[in-house]
Amino acid sequence: MFWQTTRFQIDLDRPRVMGIVNVTPDSFSDGGQHADTRAALAHCECLLLEGADILDIGGESSRPGAKLLSVEEEWLRLEPVLSEAVKLGVPISVDSFKPEIMRRSLALGVDIINDIQAFRLPGALAVLVEHGRAGLCAMHMRGDSATMQGLCDYADVVQEVRGFLAQRLAALNAAGISEQRIVLDPGYGFAKTSPQNFELLRRQLELLDLGRPLLVGWSRKRALGDATGRPLDQRLVPSVAAALLAAERGASILRVHDVAATVDALKVFTACHQEALLPARATQN
Repeated sequence: MFWQTTRFQIDLDRPRVMGIVNVTPDSFSDGGQHADTRAALAHCECLLLEGADILDIGGESSRPGAKLLSVEEEWLRLEPVLSEAVKLGVPISVDSFKPEIMRRSLALGVDIINDIQAFRLPGALAVLVEHGRAGLCAMHMRGDSATMQGLCDYADVVQEVRGFLAQRLAALNAAGISEQRIVLDPGYGFAKTSPQNFELLRRQLELLDLGRPLLVGWSRKRALGDATGRPLDQRLVPSVAAALLAAERGASILRVHDVAATVDALKVFTACHQEALLPARATQN
């Protein structure tokens, strides 16, 4: 299976690592660390050296209670970084739900739009139709950053997430968007309690019958802190563990802050699975 994006067909025969680049002062984990253009581009290059397959660049925090930016505020942060990042020779994703940001980013040559609102805002689908090869990721969430924490009432979180993603996939198909361009994200941490996040992870395989690859983001999330008691800056091991559990349950793209550790863990994961496919043979002591 592959993921069609503007400039690249991304082979998903093995799990891919999407490195997070937040050009923001207020993201929940690394806000302010890469908020200027030079620091953000240096971080892009660092993540590529660590083994990232894709870079996901965002200019607006989606943490609970984050301030909503205007298009111009968000673009002021993104444009200088995206203009240079598209020259790095790897797929570049922009993390935004605003159709105008999508349009401007794709005009610069960005490969993927990663939308936490699953392209529900007026005009979003039209942008994707205009750019007929761009990749896209549609994520499950309820409400927005200000309201999502109060919208966690589910009869069955897995079935409701699956139903939402199925509806968005149908809407994208109805707009004439090829399924090869689409990946889906169950939205870990968005409008879900910690127990609901872990229930979703346990049953993640149930989402694969939608027929599209899954992109997941467990990196440093609050649920990992709730499970381990670790503060935000001590969640490397829990993040890698969650990423591997997601990969084991069929995730094709892992969106992470800690690229090097995740890449190493996936090498072990891949070696184990390759060995499982080989015929058993006698070994000499």
